[in-house]
Amino acid sequence: MAVREVPLTGAESGPYGITAGPDGALWVTLVHSGGIARLGPDGEVSLYAVDAPDPSAARPMVITPGPDGALWFTLDQTNAVGRITVDGETGSFAVPTPGSGPYGITAGPDGALWFTSMNTDRVGRVTVDGVITEFPLPVEGGYPSAITAGPDGALWFTLNQANAVGRITVDGDVTLHALPTPGAGPVGITSDGEALWFVEIVAGQVGRISVTGEVTEFPLPDRAAKPHAIAAAGPGDLWFTEWGTGRVGRVTGEGGIAVYGLPSPSSEPHGITVGPDGALWVALETGAVARVGS
Repeated sequence: MAVREVPLTGAESGPYGITAGPDGALWVTLVHSGGIARLGPDGEVSLYAVDAPDPSAARPMVITPGPDGALWFTLDQTNAVGRITVDGETGSFAVPTPGSGPYGITAGPDGALWFTSMNTDRVGRVTVDGVITEFPLPVEGGYPSAITAGPDGALWFTLNQANAVGRITVDGDVTLHALPTPGAGPVGITSDGEALWFVEIVAGQVGRISVTGEVTEFPLPDRAAKPHAIAAAGPGDLWFTEWGTGRVGRVTGEGGIAVYGLPSPSSEPHGITVGPDGALWVALETGAVARVGS
């Protein structure tokens, strides 16, 4: 497996979330500098400041393509959801509940974006026009983290401090599924089109949950690896980042796991996505992105 790093910004910028845009480019949040980076197919890097009173303090986190052809992302410290067009025009929409700490975001099956609010135990829905609806969760201090659209037409999310995976319908009905391992600390979650897959940053495991709530956990070779984000390359083909070891890993539908080192061992890999070229791309907080593929 070929792995190479591509310089993106200075280490002080902190590449964090990453996704493939509709324009054939990769889009990356810069959590420390308050910017969004675009890495074009030709390797050209463009930088944009987020829409916030003080962009450097906004902390953009997770980013995802929206149904409107723009990119949408969360702004943790300014309590907002941001939007950037492929031409670099930025905007933002305030989350109604103060201090919500929006984090995960994904496009839903209903033509809206769905996001998590870590600090207020809520899941939010924002239309492409910026209208936000919030849904309180039946948990206190759950710390909802990543969120993804499931193969069943619902949204699935992790509850990092409640040791559970949640499901919310587009009408706001919520179901919580407890994890077998106590204190597992789930963070990243994705769908491979058949089931939901998530990573447990504290327990050092990858988990699979069926749409009916059956959970299977797969321990990593290094239980202290701190897996953080996960992306699906196809059914039963999942890739994840190991924030604690500077590696990326691959897990199959049967639970087979392989890990691969990155050129810079202390690169702090966070977000991961399938790029327009079919390779895996990883955001490295030390100022680069890594490409994993042939």
